[in-house]
Amino acid sequence: MTDRHDPGTTAERIAHLEDLRAQSEHIDPQAEERQRARGKGLARERIEALFDPGTFREIDRYVQHRNAELADRRPYGDGVITGHGLVHGRRVFAFSQDFTVFGGSLGEAFAEKICKVMDLALRYGCPIVGINDSGGARIQEGVVSLGGYADIFQRNVDASGVIPQISLIMGPCAGGAVYSPAITDFILMVRETSHMFITGPDVVRAVTGEEVTMEELGGADAHAEKSGVCHLVCESEAAAIADARALLSFLPQNNLDAPPWAPSDDPADRLCTELDTLVPDSANKPYDMHAAIRAIVDDGLFMEIQPNYAMNILTGFARLNGHSIGIVGNQPGQLAGVLDIASSEKAARFVRTCDAFGIPVLTLVDVPGFLPGTEQEWGGIIRHGAKLLYAYAEATVPKLTLITRKAYGGAYDVMSSKHVRADFNFAWPTAEVAVMGADGAVNIIFRDEIKAAADPEARRAELIADYKEQFANPYTAAERGYVDDVIDPRDTRRMLIRALTMLRTKREQLPARKHGNGPL
Repeated sequence: MTDRHDPGTTAERIAHLEDLRAQSEHIDPQAEERQRARGKGLARERIEALFDPGTFREIDRYVQHRNAELADRRPYGDGVITGHGLVHGRRVFAFSQDFTVFGGSLGEAFAEKICKVMDLALRYGCPIVGINDSGGARIQEGVVSLGGYADIFQRNVDASGVIPQISLIMGPCAGGAVYSPAITDFILMVRETSHMFITGPDVVRAVTGEEVTMEELGGADAHAEKSGVCHLVCESEAAAIADARALLSFLPQNNLDAPPWAPSDDPADRLCTELDTLVPDSANKPYDMHAAIRAIVDDGLFMEIQPNYAMNILTGFARLNGHSIGIVGNQPGQLAGVLDIASSEKAARFVRTCDAFGIPVLTLVDVPGFLPGTEQEWGGIIRHGAKLLYAYAEATVPKLTLITRKAYGGAYDVMSSKHVRADFNFAWPTAEVAVMGADGAVNIIFRDEIKAAADPEARRAELIADYKEQFANPYTAAERGYVDDVIDPRDTRRMLIRALTMLRTKREQLPARKHGNGPL
Protein backbone atom coordinates (compact mmCIF):
# COMPACT_ATOMS: atom_id res chain seq x y z
CA MET A 1 0.00 0.00 0.00
CA THR A 2 1.31 3.47 -0.90
CA ASP A 3 2.33 5.59 2.09
CA ARG A 4 0.24 8.65 2.70
CA HIS A 5 1.99 11.82 1.61
CA ASP A 6 1.27 15.30 0.43
CA PRO A 7 2.02 15.51 -3.29
CA GLY A 8 3.08 18.95 -4.38
CA THR A 9 1.71 19.51 -7.85
CA THR A 10 -1.77 19.00 -9.24
CA ALA A 11 -0.43 16.32 -11.58
CA GLU A 12 1.08 14.49 -8.61
CA ARG A 13 -2.17 14.68 -6.72
CA ILE A 14 -4.08 13.23 -9.66
CA ALA A 15 -1.48 10.48 -10.06
CA HIS A 16 -1.81 9.71 -6.35
CA LEU A 17 -5.58 9.43 -6.70
CA GLU A 18 -5.18 7.01 -9.59
CA ASP A 19 -2.79 4.95 -7.48
CA LEU A 20 -5.28 4.79 -4.60
CA ARG A 21 -8.09 3.87 -6.97
CA ALA A 22 -6.00 1.02 -8.39
CA GLN A 23 -5.22 -0.18 -4.87
CA SER A 24 -8.92 -0.18 -3.99
CA GLU A 25 -9.65 -2.49 -6.94
CA HIS A 26 -6.64 -4.76 -6.43
CA ILE A 27 -7.38 -8.37 -5.57
CA ASP A 28 -4.80 -10.70 -4.09
CA PRO A 29 -4.13 -13.29 -6.83
CA GLN A 30 -4.15 -16.19 -4.39
CA ALA A 31 -7.44 -15.06 -2.85
CA GLU A 32 -8.95 -14.69 -6.32
CA GLU A 33 -7.78 -18.18 -7.26
CA ARG A 34 -9.42 -19.65 -4.14
CA GLN A 35 -12.64 -17.79 -4.88
CA ARG A 36 -12.75 -19.09 -8.45
CA ALA A 37 -11.92 -22.61 -7.29
CA ARG A 38 -15.08 -22.51 -5.17
CA GLY A 39 -17.08 -21.72 -8.31
CA LYS A 40 -17.73 -18.16 -7.17
CA GLY A 41 -17.27 -14.82 -8.90
CA LEU A 42 -15.71 -11.63 -7.56
CA ALA A 43 -17.63 -8.96 -5.68
CA ARG A 44 -16.96 -6.27 -8.27
CA GLU A 45 -17.91 -8.56 -11.16
CA ARG A 46 -21.20 -9.32 -9.48
CA ILE A 47 -22.13 -5.73 -8.87
CA GLU A 48 -21.17 -4.67 -12.40
CA ALA A 49 -23.40 -7.45 -13.78
CA LEU A 50 -26.33 -6.27 -11.66
CA PHE A 51 -26.43 -2.75 -13.10
CA ASP A 52 -26.97 -1.43 -16.59
CA PRO A 53 -23.53 -1.15 -18.28
CA GLY A 54 -21.47 1.81 -17.14
CA THR A 55 -24.00 3.13 -14.60
CA PHE A 56 -22.57 1.91 -11.27
CA ARG A 57 -21.15 4.62 -9.01
CA GLU A 58 -19.17 3.44 -6.00
CA ILE A 59 -19.51 5.05 -2.57
CA ASP A 60 -16.93 4.88 0.23
CA ARG A 61 -14.22 3.35 -1.93
CA TYR A 62 -11.48 4.52 0.45
CA VAL A 63 -12.95 3.47 3.79
CA GLN A 64 -10.54 1.48 6.00
CA HIS A 65 -11.03 -0.36 9.27
CA ARG A 66 -9.76 1.11 12.52
CA ASN A 67 -8.87 -2.08 14.40
CA ALA A 68 -5.42 -2.10 15.97
CA GLU A 69 -5.05 -5.88 15.79
CA LEU A 70 -5.22 -5.71 12.00
CA ALA A 71 -3.13 -2.54 11.64
CA ASP A 72 -0.73 -4.24 9.23
CA ARG A 73 -3.50 -4.87 6.76
CA ARG A 74 -5.96 -2.08 6.00
CA PRO A 75 -7.38 -2.63 2.49
CA TYR A 76 -9.43 0.12 0.93
CA GLY A 77 -13.14 -0.67 0.98
CA ASP A 78 -12.75 -3.05 3.94
CA GLY A 79 -14.28 -6.02 2.15
CA VAL A 80 -17.55 -4.63 0.84
CA ILE A 81 -18.39 -2.62 -2.28
CA THR A 82 -21.26 -0.15 -1.97
CA GLY A 83 -22.91 2.26 -4.37
CA HIS A 84 -25.74 2.85 -6.80
CA GLY A 85 -26.60 2.59 -10.46
CA LEU A 86 -29.41 1.90 -12.89
CA VAL A 87 -31.35 -1.32 -13.41
CA HIS A 88 -33.65 -1.12 -16.43
CA GLY A 89 -33.02 2.63 -16.29
CA ARG A 90 -34.21 3.02 -12.67
CA ARG A 91 -32.02 3.92 -9.68
CA VAL A 92 -31.04 1.04 -7.37
CA PHE A 93 -28.61 0.93 -4.43
CA ALA A 94 -26.53 -2.14 -3.65
CA PHE A 95 -23.71 -3.65 -1.63
CA SER A 96 -21.52 -6.61 -2.54
CA GLN A 97 -19.52 -8.44 0.12
CA ASP A 98 -15.99 -9.43 -0.92
CA PHE A 99 -14.95 -12.87 0.34
CA THR A 100 -11.36 -12.28 -0.86
CA VAL A 101 -10.87 -9.61 1.86
CA PHE A 102 -10.87 -11.03 5.40
CA GLY A 103 -13.24 -13.76 4.19
CA GLY A 104 -15.92 -11.11 3.71
CA SER A 105 -16.13 -10.79 7.50
CA LEU A 106 -18.15 -7.93 8.93
CA GLY A 107 -16.39 -5.36 11.07
CA GLU A 108 -17.25 -1.86 12.22
CA ALA A 109 -16.31 -0.01 9.01
CA PHE A 110 -17.81 -2.77 6.87
CA ALA A 111 -21.15 -2.42 8.70
CA GLU A 112 -21.02 1.37 8.54
CA LYS A 113 -20.69 1.22 4.76
CA ILE A 114 -23.72 -1.06 4.42
CA CYS A 115 -25.76 1.06 6.83
CA LYS A 116 -24.89 4.20 4.88
CA VAL A 117 -26.01 2.80 1.53
CA MET A 118 -29.22 1.46 3.13
CA ASP A 119 -29.91 4.89 4.63
CA LEU A 120 -29.43 6.49 1.21
CA ALA A 121 -31.75 3.97 -0.45
CA LEU A 122 -34.46 4.65 2.11
CA ARG A 123 -33.97 8.43 1.96
CA TYR A 124 -34.22 8.54 -1.82
CA GLY A 125 -36.92 5.87 -2.16
CA CYS A 126 -34.94 3.33 -4.18
CA PRO A 127 -34.69 -0.48 -4.00
CA ILE A 128 -31.64 -2.03 -2.37
CA VAL A 129 -29.93 -5.26 -3.40
CA GLY A 130 -27.54 -7.03 -1.03
CA ILE A 131 -25.03 -9.53 -2.41
CA ASN A 132 -23.99 -11.70 0.53
CA ASP A 133 -20.75 -13.70 0.61
CA SER A 134 -19.30 -13.59 4.10
CA GLY A 135 -17.66 -15.72 6.73
CA GLY A 136 -19.60 -13.88 9.42
CA ALA A 137 -18.57 -11.48 12.16
CA ARG A 138 -14.93 -10.30 12.21
CA ILE A 139 -13.70 -12.00 15.37
CA GLN A 140 -10.87 -9.48 15.93
CA GLU A 141 -13.44 -6.70 16.34
CA GLY A 142 -15.53 -8.57 18.89
CA VAL A 143 -18.83 -7.13 20.05
CA VAL A 144 -18.46 -4.19 17.65
CA SER A 145 -19.13 -6.64 14.80
CA LEU A 146 -22.24 -7.90 16.54
CA GLY A 147 -23.43 -4.34 16.98
CA GLY A 148 -22.83 -3.76 13.28
CA TYR A 149 -25.14 -6.64 12.40
CA ALA A 150 -27.86 -5.26 14.65
CA ASP A 151 -27.50 -1.83 13.05
CA ILE A 152 -28.14 -3.46 9.67
CA PHE A 153 -31.12 -5.45 11.00
CA GLN A 154 -32.73 -2.27 12.29
CA ARG A 155 -32.44 -0.66 8.87
CA ASN A 156 -33.91 -3.76 7.23
CA VAL A 157 -36.94 -3.37 9.48
CA ASP A 158 -37.18 0.40 8.88
CA ALA A 159 -37.11 -0.16 5.12
CA SER A 160 -39.56 -3.09 5.14
CA GLY A 161 -42.63 -2.30 3.08
CA VAL A 162 -41.14 1.08 2.10
CA ILE A 163 -38.52 0.09 -0.49
CA PRO A 164 -37.99 -3.31 -2.13
CA GLN A 165 -35.16 -5.30 -0.56
CA ILE A 166 -33.58 -8.22 -2.43
CA SER A 167 -30.89 -10.53 -1.03
CA LEU A 168 -28.56 -12.56 -3.25
CA ILE A 169 -26.74 -15.32 -1.38
CA MET A 170 -23.52 -15.94 -3.30
CA GLY A 171 -21.57 -17.92 -0.71
CA PRO A 172 -21.77 -18.63 3.01
CA CYS A 173 -24.23 -16.75 5.18
CA ALA A 174 -24.18 -18.06 8.72
CA GLY A 175 -25.10 -17.21 12.29
CA GLY A 176 -26.49 -13.76 12.90
CA ALA A 177 -25.75 -12.79 9.28
CA VAL A 178 -28.78 -14.78 8.05
CA TYR A 179 -31.26 -12.50 9.76
CA SER A 180 -30.70 -9.55 7.47
CA PRO A 181 -31.67 -11.53 4.34
CA ALA A 182 -34.55 -13.10 6.27
CA ILE A 183 -36.08 -9.65 6.84
CA THR A 184 -35.80 -8.68 3.15
CA ASP A 185 -38.51 -9.26 0.57
CA PHE A 186 -36.81 -11.89 -1.60
CA ILE A 187 -33.90 -14.30 -1.16
CA LEU A 188 -32.13 -15.81 -4.18
CA MET A 189 -29.59 -18.61 -3.84
CA VAL A 190 -27.18 -20.38 -6.18
CA ARG A 191 -27.20 -24.16 -6.26
CA GLU A 192 -24.09 -25.77 -4.63
CA THR A 193 -22.29 -22.50 -3.78
CA SER A 194 -24.83 -20.73 -1.53
CA HIS A 195 -25.37 -21.76 2.10
CA MET A 196 -27.48 -20.33 4.91
CA PHE A 197 -27.70 -21.68 8.45
CA ILE A 198 -27.79 -20.53 12.05
CA THR A 199 -25.23 -23.15 13.09
CA GLY A 200 -23.02 -25.13 10.75
CA PRO A 201 -22.66 -28.93 10.38
CA ASP A 202 -19.86 -29.14 12.97
CA VAL A 203 -21.96 -27.47 15.68
CA VAL A 204 -25.00 -29.57 14.75
CA ARG A 205 -22.89 -32.71 15.07
CA ALA A 206 -21.47 -31.66 18.44
CA VAL A 207 -24.81 -30.67 19.97
CA THR A 208 -27.29 -33.18 18.46
CA GLY A 209 -25.11 -35.92 17.04
CA GLU A 210 -26.65 -35.49 13.60
CA GLU A 211 -24.42 -36.04 10.58
CA VAL A 212 -25.29 -33.54 7.87
CA THR A 213 -23.46 -31.83 5.02
CA MET A 214 -23.47 -28.09 4.37
CA GLU A 215 -25.59 -28.62 1.27
CA GLU A 216 -28.12 -30.80 3.12
CA LEU A 217 -28.30 -28.39 6.05
CA GLY A 218 -28.38 -25.03 4.38
CA GLY A 219 -27.99 -25.37 0.63
CA ALA A 220 -30.22 -23.72 -1.96
CA ASP A 221 -32.43 -26.77 -2.53
CA ALA A 222 -32.87 -27.37 1.21
CA HIS A 223 -34.17 -23.84 1.70
CA ALA A 224 -36.21 -23.86 -1.50
CA GLU A 225 -37.99 -27.17 -0.85
CA LYS A 226 -38.00 -27.70 2.94
CA SER A 227 -37.68 -24.47 4.91
CA GLY A 228 -39.19 -22.03 2.42
CA VAL A 229 -36.46 -19.49 3.25
CA CYS A 230 -35.29 -19.26 -0.37
CA HIS A 231 -37.59 -17.72 -2.98
CA LEU A 232 -35.62 -18.61 -6.12
CA VAL A 233 -32.91 -21.20 -6.78
CA CYS A 234 -30.55 -20.40 -9.62
CA GLU A 235 -28.05 -22.57 -11.47
CA SER A 236 -25.37 -19.89 -11.62
CA GLU A 237 -24.49 -16.48 -10.25
CA ALA A 238 -25.29 -14.95 -13.63
CA ALA A 239 -28.78 -16.50 -13.50
CA ALA A 240 -29.32 -15.20 -9.95
CA ILE A 241 -28.38 -11.67 -10.98
CA ALA A 242 -30.64 -11.92 -14.05
CA ASP A 243 -33.53 -13.05 -11.82
CA ALA A 244 -32.89 -10.14 -9.44
CA ARG A 245 -33.08 -7.74 -12.37
CA ALA A 246 -36.31 -9.42 -13.52
CA LEU A 247 -37.82 -9.11 -10.04
CA LEU A 248 -37.02 -5.40 -9.95
CA SER A 249 -38.86 -4.95 -13.26
CA PHE A 250 -42.13 -5.90 -11.51
CA LEU A 251 -41.58 -3.82 -8.37
CA PRO A 252 -42.03 -0.07 -7.85
CA GLN A 253 -39.22 2.13 -6.60
CA ASN A 254 -40.97 2.48 -3.27
CA ASN A 255 -44.35 2.16 -1.57
CA LEU A 256 -45.51 5.56 -2.87
CA ASP A 257 -44.69 4.94 -6.53
CA ALA A 258 -46.82 2.97 -8.95
CA PRO A 259 -45.50 -0.38 -10.18
CA PRO A 260 -43.70 -0.10 -13.51
CA TRP A 261 -45.51 -0.49 -16.81
CA ALA A 262 -44.04 -2.46 -19.69
CA PRO A 263 -45.49 -2.30 -23.21
CA SER A 264 -46.77 -5.52 -24.74
CA ASP A 265 -48.00 -6.53 -28.18
CA ASP A 266 -50.39 -9.03 -26.59
CA PRO A 267 -53.92 -7.68 -27.34
CA ALA A 268 -55.96 -6.71 -24.30
CA ASP A 269 -59.09 -8.25 -25.86
CA ARG A 270 -57.43 -11.55 -26.83
CA LEU A 271 -59.68 -14.57 -26.38
CA CYS A 272 -58.28 -17.52 -24.40
CA THR A 273 -60.07 -20.34 -26.22
CA GLU A 274 -57.83 -22.97 -24.64
CA LEU A 275 -59.41 -22.22 -21.27
CA ASP A 276 -62.79 -23.54 -22.43
CA THR A 277 -61.47 -27.10 -22.07
CA LEU A 278 -58.98 -26.66 -19.23
CA VAL A 279 -61.18 -27.86 -16.35
CA PRO A 280 -61.95 -31.60 -16.63
CA ASP A 281 -65.53 -32.83 -16.53
CA SER A 282 -64.68 -34.97 -13.51
CA ALA A 283 -64.41 -32.90 -10.33
CA ASN A 284 -61.74 -35.27 -9.01
CA LYS A 285 -59.42 -35.02 -12.00
CA PRO A 286 -56.44 -32.64 -11.66
CA TYR A 287 -55.20 -30.02 -14.10
CA ASP A 288 -52.31 -27.56 -14.11
CA MET A 289 -53.15 -24.03 -12.96
CA HIS A 290 -49.98 -22.86 -14.71
CA ALA A 291 -51.85 -23.35 -17.98
CA ALA A 292 -54.57 -20.93 -16.87
CA ILE A 293 -52.01 -18.34 -15.81
CA ARG A 294 -50.02 -18.55 -19.03
CA ALA A 295 -53.19 -18.20 -21.10
CA ILE A 296 -54.36 -15.10 -19.23
CA VAL A 297 -51.22 -12.98 -18.74
CA ASP A 298 -49.25 -10.91 -21.23
CA ASP A 299 -47.20 -13.08 -23.59
CA GLY A 300 -47.66 -16.08 -21.31
CA LEU A 301 -44.83 -14.86 -19.06
CA PHE A 302 -45.11 -15.79 -15.39
CA MET A 303 -42.24 -15.33 -12.92
CA GLU A 304 -43.05 -17.88 -10.26
CA ILE A 305 -41.87 -17.24 -6.69
CA GLN A 306 -41.01 -20.23 -4.46
CA PRO A 307 -41.89 -22.72 -7.21
CA ASN A 308 -40.46 -25.69 -5.27
CA TYR A 309 -42.04 -24.97 -1.89
CA ALA A 310 -45.66 -25.71 -0.91
CA MET A 311 -46.38 -26.59 -4.52
CA ASN A 312 -50.11 -26.91 -3.85
CA ILE A 313 -50.28 -23.14 -4.23
CA LEU A 314 -48.70 -20.92 -6.88
CA THR A 315 -47.34 -17.41 -6.33
CA GLY A 316 -45.58 -15.10 -8.73
CA PHE A 317 -45.55 -12.00 -10.89
CA ALA A 318 -46.90 -11.34 -14.36
CA ARG A 319 -48.42 -8.49 -16.36
CA LEU A 320 -51.88 -7.69 -17.60
CA ASN A 321 -51.97 -5.11 -20.40
CA GLY A 322 -48.44 -4.09 -19.38
CA HIS A 323 -49.22 -3.59 -15.68
CA SER A 324 -47.56 -5.62 -12.92
CA ILE A 325 -49.77 -8.02 -11.00
CA GLY A 326 -49.18 -10.60 -8.31
CA ILE A 327 -50.85 -13.98 -8.79
CA VAL A 328 -51.91 -16.50 -6.16
CA GLY A 329 -53.46 -19.73 -7.41
CA ASN A 330 -54.42 -23.08 -5.94
CA GLN A 331 -52.71 -25.91 -7.82
CA PRO A 332 -55.10 -28.87 -8.38
CA GLY A 333 -52.16 -30.93 -9.63
CA GLN A 334 -50.60 -30.98 -6.14
CA LEU A 335 -52.57 -32.30 -3.15
CA ALA A 336 -55.72 -31.36 -5.10
CA GLY A 337 -54.95 -27.70 -4.38
CA VAL A 338 -55.77 -28.08 -0.69
CA LEU A 339 -54.57 -25.42 1.77
CA ASP A 340 -52.12 -26.52 4.47
CA ILE A 341 -49.68 -24.83 6.84
CA ALA A 342 -46.89 -24.30 4.31
CA SER A 343 -49.11 -23.08 1.46
CA SER A 344 -50.99 -20.69 3.75
CA GLU A 345 -47.77 -19.08 4.95
CA LYS A 346 -46.30 -18.93 1.45
CA ALA A 347 -49.36 -17.20 -0.02
CA ALA A 348 -49.84 -14.90 2.98
CA ARG A 349 -46.30 -13.55 2.74
CA PHE A 350 -46.68 -13.01 -1.00
CA VAL A 351 -50.01 -11.18 -0.67
CA ARG A 352 -48.51 -8.90 2.00
CA THR A 353 -45.52 -8.16 -0.25
CA CYS A 354 -47.82 -7.18 -3.11
CA ASP A 355 -49.96 -5.06 -0.81
CA ALA A 356 -46.94 -3.26 0.64
CA PHE A 357 -45.82 -2.16 -2.82
CA GLY A 358 -49.16 -1.42 -4.45
CA ILE A 359 -49.19 -4.43 -6.78
CA PRO A 360 -52.71 -5.72 -7.60
CA VAL A 361 -53.42 -9.34 -6.66
CA LEU A 362 -55.18 -11.84 -8.90
CA THR A 363 -56.37 -14.98 -7.08
CA LEU A 364 -57.24 -18.16 -9.00
CA VAL A 365 -59.37 -20.43 -6.85
CA ASP A 366 -59.77 -24.19 -7.01
CA VAL A 367 -59.62 -25.27 -3.39
CA PRO A 368 -61.39 -28.24 -1.74
CA GLY A 369 -60.65 -26.95 1.76
CA PHE A 370 -57.94 -27.20 4.41
CA LEU A 371 -55.86 -30.34 4.78
CA PRO A 372 -57.17 -32.49 7.67
CA GLY A 373 -55.11 -34.54 10.10
CA THR A 374 -53.33 -34.45 13.45
CA GLU A 375 -50.07 -33.22 11.93
CA GLN A 376 -51.79 -30.15 10.54
CA GLU A 377 -53.91 -29.47 13.62
CA TRP A 378 -51.04 -29.88 16.07
CA GLY A 379 -48.78 -27.90 13.77
CA GLY A 380 -51.15 -24.94 14.07
CA ILE A 381 -53.15 -24.93 10.83
CA ILE A 382 -55.72 -22.72 12.57
CA ARG A 383 -53.13 -20.03 13.22
CA HIS A 384 -51.24 -20.45 9.94
CA GLY A 385 -54.39 -20.57 7.83
CA ALA A 386 -55.50 -17.38 9.57
CA LYS A 387 -52.33 -15.71 8.28
CA LEU A 388 -53.64 -15.99 4.73
CA LEU A 389 -57.07 -14.77 5.76
CA TYR A 390 -55.48 -11.83 7.59
CA ALA A 391 -53.29 -10.95 4.61
CA TYR A 392 -56.20 -10.80 2.18
CA ALA A 393 -58.46 -8.92 4.60
CA GLU A 394 -55.72 -6.38 5.34
CA ALA A 395 -54.73 -5.80 1.72
CA THR A 396 -55.99 -2.57 0.17
CA VAL A 397 -54.57 -3.04 -3.33
CA PRO A 398 -56.92 -4.00 -6.18
CA LYS A 399 -58.00 -7.61 -5.61
CA LEU A 400 -59.40 -9.72 -8.45
CA THR A 401 -60.66 -13.26 -7.86
CA LEU A 402 -61.51 -15.98 -10.37
CA ILE A 403 -63.10 -19.24 -9.21
CA THR A 404 -62.29 -21.90 -11.78
CA ARG A 405 -63.74 -24.93 -10.01
CA LYS A 406 -63.97 -25.75 -6.29
CA ALA A 407 -64.40 -23.14 -3.59
CA TYR A 408 -65.37 -25.12 -0.52
CA GLY A 409 -65.86 -24.28 3.12
CA GLY A 410 -63.64 -21.90 5.04
CA ALA A 411 -61.11 -22.03 2.22
CA TYR A 412 -63.65 -20.21 0.03
CA ASP A 413 -63.68 -17.36 2.54
CA VAL A 414 -59.89 -17.27 2.86
CA MET A 415 -59.07 -17.22 -0.88
CA SER A 416 -59.93 -13.57 -1.52
CA SER A 417 -63.69 -13.91 -1.27
CA LYS A 418 -66.04 -10.97 -1.57
CA HIS A 419 -66.39 -11.07 2.22
CA VAL A 420 -62.73 -9.99 2.74
CA ARG A 421 -63.26 -7.06 0.39
CA ALA A 422 -62.16 -8.50 -2.91
CA ASP A 423 -63.08 -5.95 -5.57
CA PHE A 424 -64.24 -8.15 -8.44
CA ASN A 425 -65.06 -11.83 -8.09
CA PHE A 426 -65.58 -13.80 -11.28
CA ALA A 427 -66.42 -17.46 -11.77
CA TRP A 428 -66.38 -19.89 -14.64
CA PRO A 429 -69.50 -22.03 -15.27
CA THR A 430 -67.46 -24.93 -13.87
CA ALA A 431 -67.24 -23.25 -10.45
CA GLU A 432 -68.64 -24.94 -7.35
CA VAL A 433 -69.19 -22.62 -4.39
CA ALA A 434 -70.40 -24.69 -1.46
CA VAL A 435 -69.78 -25.64 2.15
CA MET A 436 -68.27 -28.93 0.99
CA GLY A 437 -68.22 -31.35 -1.91
CA ALA A 438 -71.34 -33.27 -2.86
CA ASP A 439 -70.11 -36.67 -1.64
CA GLY A 440 -69.27 -35.46 1.86
CA ALA A 441 -72.35 -33.28 2.17
CA VAL A 442 -74.75 -36.06 1.20
CA ASN A 443 -73.08 -38.52 3.59
CA ILE A 444 -73.66 -36.07 6.46
CA ILE A 445 -77.07 -34.62 5.63
CA PHE A 446 -78.78 -37.79 4.41
CA ARG A 447 -76.98 -40.44 6.44
CA ASP A 448 -80.18 -41.94 7.90
CA GLU A 449 -82.12 -41.72 4.65
CA ILE A 450 -79.40 -43.53 2.72
CA LYS A 451 -79.14 -46.24 5.36
CA ALA A 452 -82.91 -46.84 5.28
CA ALA A 453 -83.15 -46.97 1.46
CA ALA A 454 -83.83 -50.25 -0.34
CA ASP A 455 -80.82 -49.55 -2.53
CA PRO A 456 -78.51 -47.28 -0.50
CA GLU A 457 -75.97 -46.72 -3.28
CA ALA A 458 -78.60 -45.77 -5.85
CA ARG A 459 -80.30 -43.39 -3.40
CA ARG A 460 -76.94 -41.89 -2.53
CA ALA A 461 -76.21 -41.29 -6.22
CA GLU A 462 -79.59 -39.58 -6.65
CA LEU A 463 -78.96 -37.31 -3.68
CA ILE A 464 -75.48 -36.43 -4.91
CA ALA A 465 -76.90 -35.46 -8.30
CA ASP A 466 -79.56 -33.30 -6.63
CA TYR A 467 -76.95 -31.62 -4.41
CA LYS A 468 -74.69 -30.85 -7.36
CA GLU A 469 -77.58 -29.33 -9.29
CA GLN A 470 -78.57 -27.18 -6.33
CA PHE A 471 -75.24 -26.21 -4.80
CA ALA A 472 -72.28 -27.26 -6.96
CA ASN A 473 -72.42 -24.23 -9.21
CA PRO A 474 -71.59 -20.54 -9.11
CA TYR A 475 -75.14 -19.26 -9.41
CA THR A 476 -76.28 -19.53 -5.78
CA ALA A 477 -73.33 -17.30 -4.81
CA ALA A 478 -74.02 -15.00 -7.77
CA GLU A 479 -77.64 -14.59 -6.63
CA ARG A 480 -76.35 -13.04 -3.42
CA GLY A 481 -73.71 -10.89 -5.11
CA TYR A 482 -70.81 -12.96 -3.75
CA VAL A 483 -69.79 -13.55 -7.37
CA ASP A 484 -70.01 -10.44 -9.55
CA ASP A 485 -70.23 -12.29 -12.86
CA VAL A 486 -70.10 -15.78 -14.31
CA ILE A 487 -67.98 -15.55 -17.44
CA ASP A 488 -66.96 -17.72 -20.36
CA PRO A 489 -63.43 -19.00 -19.74
CA ARG A 490 -62.29 -17.64 -23.10
CA ASP A 491 -63.28 -14.11 -21.98
CA THR A 492 -61.13 -14.22 -18.83
CA ARG A 493 -58.21 -12.09 -19.98
CA ARG A 494 -60.27 -9.20 -21.31
CA MET A 495 -62.63 -9.23 -18.32
CA LEU A 496 -59.72 -9.07 -15.88
CA ILE A 497 -58.03 -6.27 -17.80
CA ARG A 498 -61.25 -4.24 -17.86
CA ALA A 499 -61.66 -4.69 -14.11
CA LEU A 500 -58.03 -3.84 -13.42
CA THR A 501 -58.28 -0.70 -15.54
CA MET A 502 -61.18 0.54 -13.45
CA LEU A 503 -59.47 -0.35 -10.19
CA ARG A 504 -56.38 1.69 -10.98
CA THR A 505 -57.85 4.62 -9.08
CA LYS A 506 -58.81 2.55 -6.02
CA ARG A 507 -58.23 4.21 -2.65
CA GLU A 508 -58.96 2.40 0.60
CA GLN A 509 -57.89 3.35 4.11
CA LEU A 510 -57.69 1.00 7.08
CA PRO A 511 -58.67 2.17 10.58
CA ALA A 512 -56.01 4.27 12.31
CA ARG A 513 -53.73 2.08 14.42
CA LYS A 514 -50.10 1.53 15.22
CA HIS A 515 -50.21 -1.88 13.55
CA GLY A 516 -52.40 -4.94 13.51
CA ASN A 517 -51.74 -8.01 15.63
CA GLY A 518 -51.84 -10.75 13.04
CA PRO A 519 -51.50 -14.45 13.85
CA LEU A 520 -47.71 -14.70 13.50
